[in-house]
Parts: sequence; C-alpha cells; structure tokens
Amino acid sequence: MNWSNINFLDLPNEILFIILKKLDNMDVLYSLLNVDNQRLDMVVQEKMFTENLNFIITTSTGEIFPIADNIIDRFCKNILPRINNNIKSLILESGSMERILLAANYANLTEIKLFNFTDKIFSRYFKVNSPFHRIFPQQITDLILVYKQSHHIFSMEQYTNELHKNIFNFFKNLQHLSLNESCLFLSFRNLSLRTCSSSNLKKLCIAVKRFDDCLALLDGRLKELTTFILDICTVNDNISAVYNMDDLPNLKCFSLICDCSGKQYDSKIVPLLRRMFNLEELTLNIIIENRTRFIDGTHLKNEVFARMPWLYKFTFHISTETKLQHLVHGLSSDDIQQTFSNIGYKQVACIINHCYTNADCHVFSLPPVFDTLHSIGNTFPSIVFSYVTFLLIHDDVPFKHEFFLQVAKFFPSLKRLNVLNIKSESQISDNIASTDNQLSSIVEYPHLISLHLGLSHTDYYEQFLNNTRTHLPRLTQLKVNYTRLTFVTENFTRDATRLNCTNVKRLLIREQLVHSKDFYIYFPVVTSFLHPLD
Repeated sequence: MNWSNINFLDLPNEILFIILKKLDNMDVLYSLLNVDNQRLDMVVQEKMFTENLNFIITTSTGEIFPIADNIIDRFCKNILPRINNNIKSLILESGSMERILLAANYANLTEIKLFNFTDKIFSRYFKVNSPFHRIFPQQITDLILVYKQSHHIFSMEQYTNELHKNIFNFFKNLQHLSLNESCLFLSFRNLSLRTCSSSNLKKLCIAVKRFDDCLALLDGRLKELTTFILDICTVNDNISAVYNMDDLPNLKCFSLICDCSGKQYDSKIVPLLRRMFNLEELTLNIIIENRTRFIDGTHLKNEVFARMPWLYKFTFHISTETKLQHLVHGLSSDDIQQTFSNIGYKQVACIINHCYTNADCHVFSLPPVFDTLHSIGNTFPSIVFSYVTFLLIHDDVPFKHEFFLQVAKFFPSLKRLNVLNIKSESQISDNIASTDNQLSSIVEYPHLISLHLGLSHTDYYEQFLNNTRTHLPRLTQLKVNYTRLTFVTENFTRDATRLNCTNVKRLLIREQLVHSKDFYIYFPVVTSFLHPLD
C-alpha cells in the first residue's frame, strides 16, 4: 500500500475515533459537523463528542469569557439542533446562555454550569416565567453557579432568602447544587424550613457567612444530603438560635474550610464532626489560632476518628498558630508525623516555623491538594506543592536567593506571594562567592500575578523587582511601601527594575501622591491605586 496517498477519510472508524478523541470536542463539532460528508457526520455525533459541551474560555489570569460570537452562531444554527438529544451537560457564560439554551430542545440535559452568575441573571431566569421553563424545573439535577468576581450584593440575607426559595421551588429535581465564589458568603441562619429545604438534594457545595449558617443547613431541612462541601467565613461564638443537633447518619462525604480559634475548634468544629458517624470521606483545610497544643494524629484519633468507624479517606491541611509562651508540649515535626504513622496515616508531612514570638505548625496529607499556605519560613520539605496558588513566607532569619529558587521549584503554580521579612538578605548573600551557580540563576515565577512586599526589607524589593535576579512576566498587582519602591527604582529611572513593573495594573500603596512623569513611564498600564491601611 502506498501510505503517502492515504486520505484522512480512508482511515477506519476506530482510527478516526482515536485521532479525534485527542482533540477538543468543541473543535471537532465546529470543524467537522455539517461539512457535506455523511460518514464524518455520523462519527462526530457520537456521545463522546456531544454529551458535554463547553462554551467558555478561561484566560491565564482566571477570567471567564464566552467563546467567539461566530462560533456560538454556528453552534446555535447548525450544530445544537442536530445533536440536542445527546447533550447532557452544558458549561455556559451568563452573557451567551440565552442564545444557546433557546437553540434546541435539550431533552436529556441534566447539568448546567454557569459562569459569571449575578443576581440579575438569577432574577431573570430562575423564576416561573423564565424562557427556560420547559428545561429547568424537571430536567436539571446538577446546577453549578460560579459568581462573577467582585460581584457585590447589597443585602446578603435577603438575597440568600430569595435565591434558595426560588432555586428549590423552581428546580424540582435538583440533586447537586454548587455556589462557587470565594468572596460570597451566604447567610441561612434566619431562613425558615419552608423557605430553604429539599427532599432531593444529595450534594451541596457552598460558602456561608457564619458557623450558625452551617448549623441551620444541617438542622433537618436537607434530609437526603450525602455530600457537603463547606467554606465558613467566620466561626462565631454567639449562636443566635437553637438548632437541631441530632446526628447526621446520611452524610458520607464532608469537606470544611475555615479559620477559628483554639476554643472554637474544640467547642464547635469537633462536636460538629462527631455528629457524622457514617462519614466515609473527610477533607479538612483549617487554620486554628491560639491553641496551646498542635493538632496531631493522637488528638484526631481520640476526638474525631473514634466516632467515624467507616472513614476510609482523610485529606487534610491543618495549621495551628500560637504564641510560643502559650505552647504546651511543643512536638517536633518528626514527632507529629509519627503520631499519624501510629494511626495508619504514613503519607503525611509537617512544617513547623518559629518566628519571633510565634509558632506555626502545618500538618497535611500527601500529596498536598490545598491552594493556600500561610506563614512558612526558610525550611520546608522538598515536596512539589502543585496546587498552591497563594503563599505567605515569614521568618526572622534572612531569606537567601537560593530560597527563592526553591520556592519557584516547589510551588510551580504560584499566583500570589506575600513576603514578610525585615532582615537584610545581603547579610548572607554578600558572603557567597559570585561563582555560585544558584546565586547567578534568575528566579522564574511564570504565573505570579500578585506580589506583596509591604514593610519587608529593601533587599527583597531588589530581589523581586530586579530582572537580573527574578523574572515576573505576568505580575499585574504590586503591594509595596512607596519609600522602598522609589529607593530601589531610583525614583523610577532604573532600567534593571523596569521590566518587572511594566505589566502592573494595580499598585497598592498607602500614600496618596501626585506621581511624576517618570512614574507613569515606569508603570505604563497602571489603572488603579489602592491605599490599604496595613
């Protein structure tokens, strides 16, 4: 056979499937459906290409946009009507959702993930007179709403009331509801059972304002709930109402993100966990302040796991922060890891950082899956923290250039970095021979978009802004002390520190100043100045 004469369409269907599966299914549909070839039409209408459709684009900075209008038009006119019976899941952007949802009947659509969701979208589409009334009420079982960043809602309690009254009344068969936005914490504590309840909901992912909002959601209004993924903004001491505190036998999977005091952890978080005696999967990402003992395996075994006989998966990052003077039984990192080995959890790492009068202990399961890490110092294990996008480094010992190389190596996804160190880096770096390869290596942070230097020593301004030491190609937000900034940049005339400032759009400084012409040349795209108090 002369292979050079083989056409794409000469290949058997099995080979075509293998090739096309490696491509984005949206590209396959857009390029190959309705191109006047019956065989291709049959191939690309298979379920692997048509069940799940994604109509959004995510930028490198996390912004969400709809795909191009001309592509949406072709889908709405020529593609969606032909494949609508296969479609089970749609990922949409709120600005283009109406066009797409009105383009076909979607007889088998059960899941919608909607980005850039706002209260206006909610008011228009999640009501009885919605243009999608034929689709939403009976068919949708999975609803994921991702709120628009920095979206402001005037009255959170009123909004929560309206949102959930309409969601549970409108989506009659909803089994999975996710409300995703790190800055939006809803309030449930004053909602009646009639306003917010469901006999079908099995999975809920949500952020709430206070701990008693969590108690309200678990007071019997969601009887079939088996998976609860929760982010609590504030663990409050004063509970405003009396809630049903019965055990939660149906709950199989629980995930919690929160910050709390040691007292709140012991009196509220632990009793909450002990109600979940049939739990099979547990994820904890919590920061505990002012506790006199670090959390270790022995504590978890005695206080939590003793009530969870069916638990088989435990994923965690527990940070305990306290004053050194209050610390009782200050175990070493090896000691803490051993307490987990003693109860069967061997894939565990621990970082302890003593800084001035504070002690911070981070203990976590491996591989680490959390996205935020606070208050680590010069010493951390050689583990790749693939998911960490926010890091705060703090020490009373100077950071060296080599340390920042290690940070870049082991935190490859870093987007936001806070540096807090008043000790001069040059105290150590000046003593290192200039032939040291590490010292001459440029630190690369390819994804870093936000850098907070604040009142750190001027040496760290030099470390990060000098492009012969550090490369920050995506830096768009910079929080600094203005005096240190002017010193390092030589009043915005120094070329070595210019490149890393070129893309900065938000400059966070305390001083309200009239800036020079050189300043605006140095920061050519800056559009906002914030004046933070800290």
